[in-house]
Amino acid sequence: MTITDQKVSNKKSHESAAGHVSGSAVYTDDQRLPAGMLSLYPVLSPHAHAKITKLDCTAAYEVDGMVMILTADDVAGENNTGVIIHDEVLLPTDEVSYWGQVVVWAVGETEEAARQAATKVIVEYEPLPAIISIQEAIAADSYHLKKQVIKRGEPDTALKDCDRILEGELEVGGQDHFYLETHTSWAVPDGENGYKVYSSTQHPSETQVIVARVLGLPSSHVVVTCLRMGGAFGGKESQANPFAAAAALAAYKTGRPARVSLRRHQDMIVTGKRHNFLGKYQVGFTNDGLITALKAELYADGGWSLDLSPPILMRAMMHIDNAYYIPHLEVQGWIAKTNRVSNTAYRGFGGPQGMVVCEEVVDRIARTLGLSPEVVRERNFYHGTGETSTTHYGQDIVHNRIDLVWTEAKEKSNFSDRQAQIAQFNQTSPYKKRGLAITPMKFGISFTKTDYNQAGALVLIYTDGSIQVNHGGTEMGQGLHTKMLQVAAKSLGVKLDRFRIMPTSTDKVPNTSATAASSGSDLNGQAVKDACEILRKRMATVAVKMLNLDAPEDLVFEDDWIYCRTYPSARIAFEEVVKQTYNERISLSANGFYRTPNIFWDAKLNKGRPFYYFSYGAAVSEVEVDGFTGTFKLRQVDLVQDVGESINPLIDKGQIEGGFVQGMGWLTMEELVWDKIGRLLTYAPSTYKIPTVSEIPEQFNVNLLERAAQDGVIFGSKAIGEPPFMLAISVRESIRSAVAAFGNADYVPLALPATPEATLWAIESVKAASLSALQV
Repeated sequence: MTITDQKVSNKKSHESAAGHVSGSAVYTDDQRLPAGMLSLYPVLSPHAHAKITKLDCTAAYEVDGMVMILTADDVAGENNTGVIIHDEVLLPTDEVSYWGQVVVWAVGETEEAARQAATKVIVEYEPLPAIISIQEAIAADSYHLKKQVIKRGEPDTALKDCDRILEGELEVGGQDHFYLETHTSWAVPDGENGYKVYSSTQHPSETQVIVARVLGLPSSHVVVTCLRMGGAFGGKESQANPFAAAAALAAYKTGRPARVSLRRHQDMIVTGKRHNFLGKYQVGFTNDGLITALKAELYADGGWSLDLSPPILMRAMMHIDNAYYIPHLEVQGWIAKTNRVSNTAYRGFGGPQGMVVCEEVVDRIARTLGLSPEVVRERNFYHGTGETSTTHYGQDIVHNRIDLVWTEAKEKSNFSDRQAQIAQFNQTSPYKKRGLAITPMKFGISFTKTDYNQAGALVLIYTDGSIQVNHGGTEMGQGLHTKMLQVAAKSLGVKLDRFRIMPTSTDKVPNTSATAASSGSDLNGQAVKDACEILRKRMATVAVKMLNLDAPEDLVFEDDWIYCRTYPSARIAFEEVVKQTYNERISLSANGFYRTPNIFWDAKLNKGRPFYYFSYGAAVSEVEVDGFTGTFKLRQVDLVQDVGESINPLIDKGQIEGGFVQGMGWLTMEELVWDKIGRLLTYAPSTYKIPTVSEIPEQFNVNLLERAAQDGVIFGSKAIGEPPFMLAISVRESIRSAVAAFGNADYVPLALPATPEATLWAIESVKAASLSALQV
C-alpha cells in the first residue's frame, strides 16, 4: 500500500484567509457570550518593588454591578503559575516585584463595572530598593540560578597566541510581541466541578496544568481549548497561563463564566518581552581575519521570575557561533534577576541575541583589518567534515548548506556590481549614504528540552467520507492548520474538501508541547501522518477484498480513489470503502504520535545533539541613510531561505517576509524605554514604534532554496517560523555600512535598536574618528 509520489506542496491559501479578511474568523473573545458572563479588570502596582502595607476593597463593593475582588486569599490551590520552578505568584500577598504587577482582580457583571471597582481599591505600599537593569543586577550579584558555561578548546591559551585581540560589549534591546489579539481567556464551569477554558495560548496543555494547579483540581477536570490566536510570537507560550488562571479562579469562586480580555496598554505593561541582553566579548584572530578564539559573556534580563529564561539563555549560548567555526570558544551565561516584567519566549528564543553579538564581533574584526565584512564572514564558515563542521556544544553539522545559500544570495542580488554602484553613489552624495550587507544564518531546529519533541493527533473518518483532524499544535496565523490539512490529504489520498480542522483542545489530544521552536509542522505533521497511515492500513484490508485482490500493500490512495498499483483499472471510491469499513466494525478513528529521534542533551556538561537539523539562510540588504535625520530607507532585500521541500510555498514565503520585517523592527526601531524607577514608558502604539508598510523594502525578493528536500522530516520540509527573523541582521549591518561611509573609522558603534537617534550618534562618532585621524 503506497501513497503517490506527487509533491504535497502547492500554493493553497491559508485555510482561514477568508475569515481573517472578512472578520468572520472567531477568536476567543468573539464567541457568543454565555449567560451570566463576568468580566475581570486588574489593579496594577505603581512600584517596581514594594511591600504591601494595606489592602482595602470596601469602596469597590459600593460600585453597581461589582461582584467580588479576587485576592491571594481566594486561591483554592497553589498561588503560583511558574512553569519551570514555582517562583511566580498569581496574586501577591505581601510584596510586589515589578511595576505593573497585578495586585488584585476586580470582577464585575460588566467590564465597565469591574473597571470602576478596580479604581476604588485602596492599596498602600512601602517602597523597597529596586534593580531595574542588567548592570545593576551584576553589581548586586542578583541572578536566577547559577552560571552556565559551554566550552570548546582552550580559549585563554589561544588568545595569548593570536595576531590580534579585540574586546567590547553590546547591549541588545528587548521587544514587545505586539500581537493583534491581546491576552484573552474565558472560563466556563460545567456544573460538575470541571471547567472549560478558552484561551489564546500557544501551549494548551501547560495552561491546563497551571489552571488546575491554581484551582487545586486534577488536570482531568480542566479542558483548555484554543480556537485560534491573533498572533503570539512566543508571547503566549507561558504568559497566557496567569490570565487563564485568573478567569478560572473567578469562575470557581462565583460558579459563573468569567473572562479576562486585556486592553492594549495593560497587555504591554503586564506581559514579558524578548529578553534584553548584555554581551561582552574578547576575540582573537589572525591578520587574514580568521577567528581563532572567542570568550563571551551573555547576561539575559530574566525579570522578577524565571519563566522560560534558562532555555532562552542556553539557545543564545548555542547560537553565539552563528555560521562560523571557532576552534576555541567559551561562552558563559547568567540570568539577571531584576524588578521588571518576567521576560519570556519570543521568535528565535534567544538565538537572535546570541547571533547579533556574533555579527558585531565579525564586523569589528573586518573593519579593524580593513577587510570587507563579507570576506571575513566567508573565511570563517563551518566547512568540511570533522572538527571544522562541529559546533562548540558537540553537534555535527550534517548537510551543511551555508555556502549554498550564501552563494545563491550573492548571485541573485547581483552583490558585487551593486557594491561598486553604491561606492560610486557615496562619493557624490555628501548627505545621504547607502550601505549593502550580506549576513548568514544557521539555526537549530528542535526544542532544547528533549521531552517537548513529541506530538499527538486524532483523525476521525465519518461514514459519509468526511474527515475531522485534531492535532496538538495551535494556529496563530502562521498557517499550521493549512499545512496539517495538506499532510492529511496527501497521507489519505483524498481531496482537501473532505476535511474539517478542529480547534486545539486538551480533551482531544493530551499532553502536547507548545507550538513553538519552529517545530509545529515538523512534530504535528508527523503525528497527523501517523494517524492517517493507521487508518489507511485498516481501510486497505477492506478495500483489497472489495476489489477481489489479495495484496493490500499494492493499493494506492489517490484523488478520492483506492486502486491497485499494478492493475489500476481495479479501483473503488474512497467513501465506499469507508462505509464497508464501518460495516465490518473496524475503527475509523486513530491516534497518531511522533517523537523526534536521535536527539539528546547533557544538561550537566552542556554538550550533545539537541537539534534534529539546522535551518540555513542568507540575506542581502541595501539601505540609504539620511545624515541629517538618522532615518533609513530599505531600498532592496534579497533573501535565500532553506525550507527543504516546501509543503506550501505561499505560506512559507509569507512567514519569511513577516519574520524578516519583525526582525528589522527589533533591530532598528522597536525601543523599550524604562525610567529610573522601573516604569515602562513605551506601553502604547503612540510611543512604541513597530514596522509599517512604509518600512518594508521597496524591492523584496524572497527565494526558496531549490532541490533541498530534507531527510527524516515531514515530506522533506523544514521549519520556517523563526529562522527568517535572524536574516534581518543584514539590515543592521547595511546601516552600519552606510554610517561608515560618512567617515573613515575602524569601528562603527551602532546601538541596538539602531533608531534614528542611535544612527545619528554613530555618524557623529565616525566623523569624529575621521577628523581625529586627519589631525594626527
